[in-house]
Amino acid sequence: MKIFRTKDGIVIEKEEKFFLVEGEDWSEWINDDNLIQKAQQAISKAAPKGNELVREILAPIGSKQELWACGVTYLRSKIGRQEESKDAGGGDFYAKVYEAERPEVFFKSTPHRVVGHNQKVRIRKDSTWDVPEPELTLVTSSSGKIIGYTIGNDMSSRSIEGENPLYLPQAKTYDASAAIGPCIYVTDEPITKSTTIRLQINRESKNVFEGSIAISQIKRSFEELVSFVYRECSFPHGCLIMTGTGIVPENDFTLKTGDEINISIDGIGTLTNRVG
Repeated sequence: MKIFRTKDGIVIEKEEKFFLVEGEDWSEWINDDNLIQKAQQAISKAAPKGNELVREILAPIGSKQELWACGVTYLRSKIGRQEESKDAGGGDFYAKVYEAERPEVFFKSTPHRVVGHNQKVRIRKDSTWDVPEPELTLVTSSSGKIIGYTIGNDMSSRSIEGENPLYLPQAKTYDASAAIGPCIYVTDEPITKSTTIRLQINRESKNVFEGSIAISQIKRSFEELVSFVYRECSFPHGCLIMTGTGIVPENDFTLKTGDEINISIDGIGTLTNRVG
């Protein structure tokens, strides 16, 4: 089952049928440990409609929620971070955090800096090396329970973070530095480890990069990552947590204005954004 945040309200998709839930606040409605049961109950009371309900999709994050992120959770990310920071002497930091008990978690964005499906992401004007980071993103309730999944694009300046690891907030957090969507995928069982994340970047209608990775390659469990985010922070309306990337383009690649970024995850769909 998929849940969309749209201009008309909350839309639930089940078996290619769409159901509109009107008059509900997204942050309040989605923050439920029994979200899948709530969604099933909602569609039992609504009349099915067509996919015209999801023509104007918004990012699935409410005004009262936060977006956090995790880093260096895949081996390829560890290697990539070491390569970009070796000249600044910061490579050891990434090697250590990959093996450490405590993972890298950081605040990514407030809702007004997050964009949704088919909206434009940005690269910093003061950056020379930029990449998208395709990530499975967890949707968690105020209690810290994983209640759903979505697709995330953690836009990142490799030139700024590579210059000094202490510049990470500037490399990661700026206007339109994150995209999530197109929906929240809810399921009775945890998402399967064989689930694959795919990234494709097109430039002037030509493919310039593609890669994929199974989430089984992640070093840490999703529950572990959530526990560290929630350890000393409360989220009264729940939280969204990017779980890190395992797809890192080669060092000679950088995004350009106009590039189209497509991130697909099995079961969830495809998140598409252009660089503006």
